[in-house]
Amino acid sequence: MYDNKLNETFYGSFTLETFSGLQSAFLIFILGILLMYLLSVLGNLIIIVVVCSAPRLHTPMYFFLCNLSIQDVVYVSNILPKLLAIQITGETQISFLECLTQLFVFAACGDAEFFLLAFMAFDRYVAICIPLSYSTIMNKRVYVTLALISWTIGSSNSLQFVLLISRFPFCDPKHISHFFCDMRALIMTSCGDVTYVNIVILIEVCIIGGFLFAMILASYAFIISTILKIKTSATRLKVFSSCSSHLTVVFLFCGTSLTVYIKPNSKSSTELDKFLSLLYVAVVPALNPLVYSLRNREVLNAFKIPKFIP
Repeated sequence: MYDNKLNETFYGSFTLETFSGLQSAFLIFILGILLMYLLSVLGNLIIIVVVCSAPRLHTPMYFFLCNLSIQDVVYVSNILPKLLAIQITGETQISFLECLTQLFVFAACGDAEFFLLAFMAFDRYVAICIPLSYSTIMNKRVYVTLALISWTIGSSNSLQFVLLISRFPFCDPKHISHFFCDMRALIMTSCGDVTYVNIVILIEVCIIGGFLFAMILASYAFIISTILKIKTSATRLKVFSSCSSHLTVVFLFCGTSLTVYIKPNSKSSTELDKFLSLLYVAVVPALNPLVYSLRNREVLNAFKIPKFIP
């Protein structure tokens, strides 16, 4: 019986239940998502090209930024085009294999972003708090290894969940109350016992998300403490401005994603989950190029254009 259900699911499809009640703002929503997607892809591709082509940017910080940009391009391209297609055509079906692929890419990129943001915060901590040891601590072998750790753990962790979920039987009709194949929304459509998976998800979120978020906050706490000791007010203000921009993106991504996965699963909160997910799926990848790079004088100098962004 289990095998038959599994085979039916494998060759079947799901129905994505996207945002409801958008009839009056349908065109605005479509244009907003399209704008976020174009900003994310074009902004991050520009950062990748500039960092790779400018020798002066071949440093640990920009290496991590380049990895973050690659991750963001893959991340948004995995979800937003499908969302746009659903909203425009009304075709809400997604095959089982396509759904698992979307889940794998989403989870792998999400985990990788947590690690990259944490390593970027650590890089800034070393650069600002212990600058004399920076070249020793953040040598090429170290920062390349840290980037590989981000992608390896993200991919392997995602693969484990995909393999686990692929063995579940799913109920008919197979409706996913989300605008993409989110892990928790997908689990809610299963006919099997998902208690174990929910526990594993909660543990993973607390260990990976919670620990890395705490690491980011601790790094910036030490950074701010060091900044407060700077005597020049102009320098203090400049570094504070940079830190506040970075922390805004960190709180948007980490805060919304952790909230969605830590709070109890409930059908009554699905619409809230969709809008919270939209923040870290669409808004944060569009903000990352502006906050982390395009406001940076070194990047603008690499463009050979004046610093026009305040």
